[in-house]
Amino acid sequence: MEVKIKGIYKHFKGDYYIVEDIARDSETNQDLVLYRALYGDGTLYARDKGMFLSKVDKKKYPKVNQEYRFQLQEIKSRR
Repeated sequence: MEVKIKGIYKHFKGDYYIVEDIARDSETNQDLVLYRALYGDGTLYARDKGMFLSKVDKKKYPKVNQEYRFQLQEIKSRR
């Protein structure tokens, strides 16, 4: 699964984020997803790509319906 840059993602706890870009960690060579909160002060976050794309732990969060930690949203234009 790939991450869509400029895609809007919903976190399984309910908030929305926009993916700004993918960065490479200079020490570990791992891809990091840079994503910005679409609420509050718009904080920019970084998370390992594997964790960003991981499935929700249903044992820890049994009432969550969303399959993935961050799920891409299909937002249609009103036009």
